[in-house]
Amino acid sequence: MKKFLVILGIILAGNLCFAQDSVITGGVDFNWINMSQLERDNEIDEYQKILFGDNIETKIQKKEFRKNYKEFLKDKNFKSNYQLAQNGITETSDAKLCAFFYKEKLLYMYAIQYKEKPHNVYYYHGFGNLKYVDVLSENYPNFPYYSKQYRSNGTLAGAIYFVSHDLQYIYLPDGTFKGVWYKEKMFDRNAKLILTRTNW
Repeated sequence: MKKFLVILGIILAGNLCFAQDSVITGGVDFNWINMSQLERDNEIDEYQKILFGDNIETKIQKKEFRKNYKEFLKDKNFKSNYQLAQNGITETSDAKLCAFFYKEKLLYMYAIQYKEKPHNVYYYHGFGNLKYVDVLSENYPNFPYYSKQYRSNGTLAGAIYFVSHDLQYIYLPDGTFKGVWYKEKMFDRNAKLILTRTNW
């Protein structure tokens, strides 16, 4: 559970790091607590089908993954990108950067989203080795969109359906619904408050 919450935090933080000012948003009503259980289950199922379809694939074969992301398995400019991220630089001429710190001091991972190919976000350890890849849906950055995050071995780490900046549906790698975030609160399938966050 703790490991999943860390990964969930990485997915959400990565998407918040790379949010664009030109995002088109609409009004979203959040009525989760007042819905019937049937209505909540229908919404959960609807977004699960969008994310996973009828056949839930939890892994891209390692050979295929390495072929698809061959040029990104190692960040060729990791020394420079690490320093930029460490020093709070969030954008270069060709990419956006996001830094992840341990106890607000030690940079343990950084992410890159290339401007020419914004539908992938690459997460690297300090020495430039690929850790995760986010695959964003084609309509990103316009809501709604979704994100699937894969580990460097091709296994799915999690998936999120972004209805808006304020509202996200979270799913485990096997397609199981974890919860729905609305602003700073996460609710489970039965509308019980299960988590709060401070980075919203």
